[in-house]
Amino acid sequence: MKDFRGKVAVITGAASGLGREFANTAAGLGMKLVLADVQPKALEHASEELLAQGAEVLAMVCDVSKGSHVQELADSAIARFGHVHLVFNNAGVGSGGLIWENSEQDWEWVLGVNLWGVIHGVRVFTRVMLECAARDGDFEGHIVNTASMAGLLTPPAMGVYNVSKHAVVALTETLHHDLGLVDAPIKASVLCPYFVPTGIAHSERNRPDDLASHERTTASQAASQMLTEKAVESGKLTAQDVARITFDGIREERFYIYSHPQTLASAAERFEAMVAGKPPADPYAATPQITEMLKAGIKGRR
Repeated sequence: MKDFRGKVAVITGAASGLGREFANTAAGLGMKLVLADVQPKALEHASEELLAQGAEVLAMVCDVSKGSHVQELADSAIARFGHVHLVFNNAGVGSGGLIWENSEQDWEWVLGVNLWGVIHGVRVFTRVMLECAARDGDFEGHIVNTASMAGLLTPPAMGVYNVSKHAVVALTETLHHDLGLVDAPIKASVLCPYFVPTGIAHSERNRPDDLASHERTTASQAASQMLTEKAVESGKLTAQDVARITFDGIREERFYIYSHPQTLASAAERFEAMVAGKPPADPYAATPQITEMLKAGIKGRR
């Protein structure tokens, strides 16, 4: 997809972070916007700003972990604009700590948003886009699923998040193959950002009450939270930079889109260890101070 003007973009997690910048970039390219988020006030603010800039906007509060919400989002997009050309399954949350210390609610919350949100987005919007293609012989579509470098690596004390993002990579790779089986005029990409200054380190603010964990915060969870906040805040690439990189990737029909391609060296080491039948490679081998910070944080609170 190289011509964006007049086409329709659906963006989940659109009120902040990467989603907000996807919306800004899409609006600048003349796209019509369908914005979804669980934060009503932030979503309203984003919508008002984009409307003031002249964009056509449909904004809906949407919990992507619920299939009915995503279906309603798709139905409303078609009712308003008639087509959907570009989908960003982008909503995401984070959680850390030693993997056996995460509660059942932690797993349900993170997998609900990070994985089921993408599953619902792919399940619902691929069908919608195929229907659009059946009506329009010139139709071009693209689906971008936001994973993470944690979908290619396995950093310690990030187990729930790692699992969710590895699944998104596998889902998107399979989507690519399946679209090829039916010669669909739809491309797929998986976005794998590294640490970027967004609000994901504080995503607990959007956690629903029914999935609140009533267990005491452990030392490992506190250490992981501290490290994530520090890493995210010190990120040199901005969300705006990642949006630009992502749209470049869409134009070039790149499947894997990376914000920090230099981190692929660690991914290569991981796969080399797999091929050799060795234990998993240390994703922090080049930055051992991170591992030491985690160890010190865990021991310091025991």
